[in-house]
Amino acid sequence: MISRLSQISRHLSRSAPNFNRLSATATSGFRTGGLSSRIMASADENNKKTIHTAACLIIGDEVLGGKTTDTNSAYMAKWCFSLGINLKRVEVIEDDEDEIVEAVRRMSDRYDFVVTSGGIGPTHDDITYQSIAKAFGLKLILHDEAYARMKKLSRPNKAQPNFSWDVDSPAKTARLRMVRLPIDESRELSKQVIFTRDDLWVPISVANGNIHILPGVPKLFESLLEGVKPFVVDRLVDPDGKGIARVIISTPLPESAVADYLTELAGKVAAKGVKVGSYPRWGKKNNTITLVGRDRDYLESLVPEVVTNVKGRRIHVEGEDDDEPEAAS
Repeated sequence: MISRLSQISRHLSRSAPNFNRLSATATSGFRTGGLSSRIMASADENNKKTIHTAACLIIGDEVLGGKTTDTNSAYMAKWCFSLGINLKRVEVIEDDEDEIVEAVRRMSDRYDFVVTSGGIGPTHDDITYQSIAKAFGLKLILHDEAYARMKKLSRPNKAQPNFSWDVDSPAKTARLRMVRLPIDESRELSKQVIFTRDDLWVPISVANGNIHILPGVPKLFESLLEGVKPFVVDRLVDPDGKGIARVIISTPLPESAVADYLTELAGKVAAKGVKVGSYPRWGKKNNTITLVGRDRDYLESLVPEVVTNVKGRRIHVEGEDDDEPEAAS
C-alpha cells in the first residue's frame, strides 16, 4: 500500500502544471512547441468568442492606500449593463508583478472580456505592461504607430522645455515605456493594439485576445472604453445593443416583510434569466426592489404582480419619490 501511494504521489508531482514557471518558459520564445501553440490558440479563440461575461481589474497602490477613489469600475459596470454584458467580477490589486500576473491569467481564462485600469504611465511603479507580458509569455515591443502618434499628438510640457524626440534622454526613455506594448509577434498586430480616436495617441493593448489594458485616469478610461464598442459589438449576445433591462419598484415595506414573497418570485423567474434584487435605503421611507433581465416584455408583465405584493409602485430612478409627503394614516 505504501509503495502504491508513493507511485501516485510521484505521478501527481510530475503531472501537475507549475503555473509559477509558465512565464519564464514562455518568455524564452514562441518556438518552444506545445506551450507556444496553446497560447496562440487561446488568444485567437478569445478574440472571436461571444462576449457573455466580463471582469474589471483595478491596478494601483494609490487606490488601496486610499489616495484616490476608483470610479472606473463603476463606469465599466454601467457600460457592460448597457451592452448586455454580465460583469461578474471587480478586483483591486497593488502594483505588484506577481499579483498582476496571477490576476490576468485567471481572469483571461474565466471571462470573455477583461479590462484592466492603471499602471501604464512613465514611472517605475507603472508595471502593468511588463507584468501582463510576463503573464502570457509576450515581448515588450515598441509599437511604431503608437510612438508616431505620441510624437504628433503629445502636448509640450512646460516642466521640460528642452525635451526633444530626436535626443535620447531619461525623459524620452520614460515616455517610451507607454508605447512598449506586450506583443505576440506570431499574431496579427491589428488584433493586439486598438486606436479608438484620431485625436488621441493612447492605444488599447489587447493581450491574450481578451485582456484590454487601459489607463487609470478616469477621463481617458471612459473615453477609451466607449471607443471599444465598435470593436466588440458583433460579438455581443445582443448585437443590436438593447442591453439588459432593469425595472425599479419602490416599496414602503421593510425587507423582512417582503422577504418570503421575493424568495418565491426569484425562484419562479430564474428560468427566464431574471434576477430579483432587494435594497434597503437607510434613513429613507422607501426601499427598492429591482427586476433585471434581457426580456423586457416579460419584465413588464411582472410589474403589476410585484407592485401589488410589496404595496409599492413603479419608479424610473431610485429615490425619485423620496420627497413625496407621507400618506395620511
